[in-house]
Amino acid sequence: MGNKSALVTGGAGFIGSHLCEVLLRKKYRVICVDNFLTGDRQNVKALMDQSGFLLVNADVTKKLPEVLLDEPVDYVYHLASPASPNEKSPISYLSLPLETMDVNSLGTRRMLRLSKKKKARFVYASTSEVYGDPKVHPQTEDYWGNVNPRGVRACYDESKRFGEALTMVYVRKFKLDARIVRIFNTYGPRMDLRDGRAVVNFITQALKNEPLTIHGKGSQTRSFCYVDDLVKGLIKLAETDNLTGEVVNLGSTEELTVLDMAKKVKRATKSKSEFTYTKRPDDDPRKRRPDISKARRLLGWTPNVGFSQGLKKTIAYFEAKLRDETVTA
Repeated sequence: MGNKSALVTGGAGFIGSHLCEVLLRKKYRVICVDNFLTGDRQNVKALMDQSGFLLVNADVTKKLPEVLLDEPVDYVYHLASPASPNEKSPISYLSLPLETMDVNSLGTRRMLRLSKKKKARFVYASTSEVYGDPKVHPQTEDYWGNVNPRGVRACYDESKRFGEALTMVYVRKFKLDARIVRIFNTYGPRMDLRDGRAVVNFITQALKNEPLTIHGKGSQTRSFCYVDDLVKGLIKLAETDNLTGEVVNLGSTEELTVLDMAKKVKRATKSKSEFTYTKRPDDDPRKRRPDISKARRLLGWTPNVGFSQGLKKTIAYFEAKLRDETVTA
């Protein structure tokens, strides 16, 4: 892979920065594109001095800088988008609804056009949110979903669905070698303290011995995939031949209720926190677990890191981040 080049949009984000790091280890030339709306330069700081790494500050919804047009590109990973559903987070798609819709529509179109020009293989990062509040469990790739197109989360899930449709137009009309990955809940180091999703909230609250805030009764389920496992799946999806037009779920099948997850976080942090309960957000899915038989069959991929194991690494990261914030405050 020494001569291969990969462009990663949203490359300074949580998942994107891990992807850039692994691609560099695989001897790729990596072009990281981010406008730092939700990404963080600190996530890629350790990569800046590597000769195979190029960081481009650009908004993919606008005219692309010449450096992107001039660089050779073999793979495009389009990860750019806000992803948190927490209305209190400044980096959530609920706080940035227009930017979210733009990057998944205009941004996707620009990156598809660039991929066509470069004859690059394209990976579109979609989401389990396209299944909405699912009536099929676990969710398979052929399920069309149960989504509220006028709901508060529609800026994200409907724009991701549009991005999938746009990607398939390029597959059919231009024979572009594109694939779609539906990413389920992912966690790990480099999640933003402001993210507002359950894993981040529970860990930070537990480390501060603050009440753990649970939406509803905490009976809704999620399946949490550790970021290292997810990145391996992304790269397998990109590197495997003869998958043009395929849609693949990537996520953990280890399904937990939100309350069980909170209890695991409390035990792992040895926290004195109590539980507090609040209203569930609108359109909050009751169940979420992927069927990953397709990923197993096509990619030979299955996640290896259990939630308890990944949680330890994630807690260690947040402990360090909170210590740094205390020192610099």
